[in-house]
Formats: sequence, C-alpha cells, structure tokens
Amino acid sequence: MDSELWIALLATAIGTFLMRALPLLWMQRHLVRKQAGNSLDAMPSWLTVLGPLMIAAMFGVSLVPSKVSAQAWLATAIGTLITYLVWKRTNSLGWPVFVGVVGYGGVILLASIAA
Repeated sequence: MDSELWIALLATAIGTFLMRALPLLWMQRHLVRKQAGNSLDAMPSWLTVLGPLMIAAMFGVSLVPSKVSAQAWLATAIGTLITYLVWKRTNSLGWPVFVGVVGYGGVILLASIAA
C-alpha cells in the first residue's frame, strides 16, 4: 500500500477514536464534578434530545436521493410511503425498514429493466 493510503487510514482511525473518546471523557469529568448531590440533575439536559436529533438527521438525509432523477425520486417516495404504511400497521421498526428498502430496490430494479 502507498504511504498516502496509510496516512489517510491513520487519520480516519484517530478521528473516529476522538469523536467517541472526547465526549466520553468530558462526560465522566462532568458527572464526577456534579456527583455531590447524587441526583439526575448531574446529567446535562441536551443529552435527552441528542438521540432524536440524530435519527431526524438520518431520516432527512435519506429522503433526498443521491442521484437526482425521476426514477430515484419515485423510488424514494414509494419506499417512504411503504415504510410509513407498514409502520402504521405493525408499530415496530424492523419490518417497516425492511419492506421500505425492498420497495425502493424494487422500483429501481423495475425502472432499470424498463429503460
């Protein structure tokens, strides 16, 4: 392998490690300082919204097709609609995602065969 590839791999590994380690270390120090009262007030309030915000961000990104074409927009719309309908029926996460991905892939496959 080229040295440039190793440098890129090392930079990616260090960046990934720091994105996980720094918040963990900060939180540990923060909790130790606030531990005197031994209450839930030690936990920052912004942590409660972090999970839903990440899910909303991933959802927003997945609604915009990577390839801008009528076929991609149609597949995205059908996949989203199928996912919503299956979720309304099952109230779970696994089946709606699976069926939505299959619906999206089916539209892309049919569109490529028709073209």
